[in-house]
Amino acid sequence: AVRAASMKAYVLLDGTLLAIDRIAADRPFYSGKHHRHGINVQVIAGPFGELLWASPALPGAVHDVRAAREHGIVDALDQAGITCWADKGYQGARRTIRVPFRGRWSTLSAGQQAVNRSQAKIRALVERAMATLKTWRLLRKLRCSTTRITATVQAVVVLHQASSAAG
Repeated sequence: AVRAASMKAYVLLDGTLLAIDRIAADRPFYSGKHHRHGINVQVIAGPFGELLWASPALPGAVHDVRAAREHGIVDALDQAGITCWADKGYQGARRTIRVPFRGRWSTLSAGQQAVNRSQAKIRALVERAMATLKTWRLLRKLRCSTTRITATVQAVVVLHQASSAAG
């Protein structure tokens, strides 16, 4: 993934929650933000929103920046010197991961607002990669063992890349 990302001008990083059918006893898989059980998957997309890589699945309660650190995404992008755009969920990562300024819109200066606006336009393309991933009906609500989800997600990424290369 780092080799493919190094050929790009920049990459986009974001996390998504894939819904699973779990019971309330499975506390680690419950995402308080989304109010449902799910799996956290980190996605690296190219500058045009193409899906480059998806991480192994982690429980839905794991925060995005923690998931990126656990998968080594932060260190790999930093060591390779690849510029990466991410959302506010990655505050405190490292210098190659660019995040918007924090604060309420009214408390930010005009320059900070302009920077956040331009970053939002760039980061909007990662939503295309997320939509591509979630168009696979299999991933809309996973009903399999949580140990099989990583292989399922990575198979979907490979199939998507193969279909987009052929077309």
